[in-house]
Amino acid sequence: MAGARASRASLAPLAWLALAGLFAQGLALALGSVALAPGELLAVLAGDGEALHRTLVLELRLPRALAAFGTGALLALAGALMQILLRNPLADPYVLGLSGGASVAALAAMLAGLAATLVAGAAFAGALASTLIVFGLAHGGGSWTPTRLLLTGVVMAAGWGALITFLLAVSPVERLPGMLYWLMGDLAYAGSPWPVLAVAATGLVVVLPLGRTLNVLARGGLQAAALGVAVRPLEWTLYLLASLVTAVAVTTAGSVGFVGLMVPHMLRLRLGNDQRVILPASLLAGGTLLTLADSLARTLIAPQQLPVGVITALLGVPTFLYLLHRSRR
Repeated sequence: MAGARASRASLAPLAWLALAGLFAQGLALALGSVALAPGELLAVLAGDGEALHRTLVLELRLPRALAAFGTGALLALAGALMQILLRNPLADPYVLGLSGGASVAALAAMLAGLAATLVAGAAFAGALASTLIVFGLAHGGGSWTPTRLLLTGVVMAAGWGALITFLLAVSPVERLPGMLYWLMGDLAYAGSPWPVLAVAATGLVVVLPLGRTLNVLARGGLQAAALGVAVRPLEWTLYLLASLVTAVAVTTAGSVGFVGLMVPHMLRLRLGNDQRVILPASLLAGGTLLTLADSLARTLIAPQQLPVGVITALLGVPTFLYLLHRSRR
């Protein structure tokens, strides 16, 4: 009886987050340079409505809103996995340089004229390489410390930033505006949302059965090994999955920062540290946050559009500074 009550209590926040995600999707479909009333939006979704409204909603806004949701879900999942792996609440693909590594590799592949699938593969390789470098340098000969991890991530991010600047400097002039918007995080050219949504769903299916094991790993590698957990294969699984989802998010929307930092950490403050709840909650909350941020980016100075990375940075920088100050107590 107590177990059933606990299970229902853990499902309640997921249900609320799912409703918040649906609400964010509705706002994304209604808002823009041409705002739609609720009745007009419902008419379009029911298969009716004016031709202009159907074009706006079904061909322009809906694919972008779904891509924003999937990208935010992937970034939040990557952040949750990195925080488990490194046992550090400040771990995040953007802060630790994973996004930078993926961006450098993706830009290099674009400049080489490679196909979209090869660009995604290059982004995965860049994210994985950055993960391994940060992990190896931060670990050193002893255990991780928050200071060592953050310093390593900042240095790696600065190094990737220098390489990005070099790639921009040698790029053809006609490509620079699009590349700059992509680097700041832009969903205007996200394309089909189904690949990013499929990867998000697959990632959740892979990690959710590992929830109990991840709860043990979050307490420390030695303790997990003492309890019979195969620590090294599990860590490699988390490495590869975090790199893959970061790469897919980067190739979809460019370098969008701080979603992976804010969402899992705030959820842990509210919901505890049970990964069976935190991981699906992170996907739902991350998707909702980026959908709302993209809606704000499209409407704040409409008809002009801001890169969504600007909105997440304005939210994420003060949040990161607050969490960093809080971790020193």
